[in-house]
Amino acid sequence: MTIRVMLVDDQVLLRTGFRMVLAAQPDMDVVAEAGDGAEAIEVLRATEVDVVLMDVRMPKLDGVEATRRICAAANPPKVLILTTFDLDEYAFSGLKAGASGFMLKDVPPAELLGAIRSVHSGDAVVAPSTTRRLLDRFAPMLPASGKEPEHKQLEKLTEREREVMLLVAQGLSNGEIAARLVLSEATVKTHVGRILTKLGLRDRVQVVVLAYETGLVRAGGGAV
Repeated sequence: MTIRVMLVDDQVLLRTGFRMVLAAQPDMDVVAEAGDGAEAIEVLRATEVDVVLMDVRMPKLDGVEATRRICAAANPPKVLILTTFDLDEYAFSGLKAGASGFMLKDVPPAELLGAIRSVHSGDAVVAPSTTRRLLDRFAPMLPASGKEPEHKQLEKLTEREREVMLLVAQGLSNGEIAARLVLSEATVKTHVGRILTKLGLRDRVQVVVLAYETGLVRAGGGAV
């Protein structure tokens, strides 16, 4: 199956570089490009896309708001935020807006290609350690979200599911959680899937975001 990719960046040279890398892959095809978020939304109305590589800082409509609008549509493509290290706060906002992950613009080509494939298959692509670092730094900047208080929000979970959610929020992978709780990795994956379903979340990245927003985990990675 060919993965249909859209490149959204106001820098033509960057789009050209990404296109060259993707064009060399037998399972990927760059089907659309846009120079800003508004153009991206317009193009998506007429083009079927599986994965959008989205810059954050662009004229007219930035990548965060574009991601929010794209992900709010019916059957949206997956969005992978591309950013530079000193703009992590935009990446975090992008994850809250519905992106399936983020990567740095200078990521090695092999990692970018792997990320696109992972996103396309339904996984989040933010490495647990990177997720933890990002949230540790910017969670204190989150505005009040208006969500239910922690205990109300998380009452839907069993004690084991809450335990798994806590470890996901602390940046542990499924394998690490399995080792910590003496469970099989398949069992952990099942628990994560139930957590997503019960809380109406898209992927494990949004599990982490919710854990910080509800106060289950504090900035710094510690449990409440």
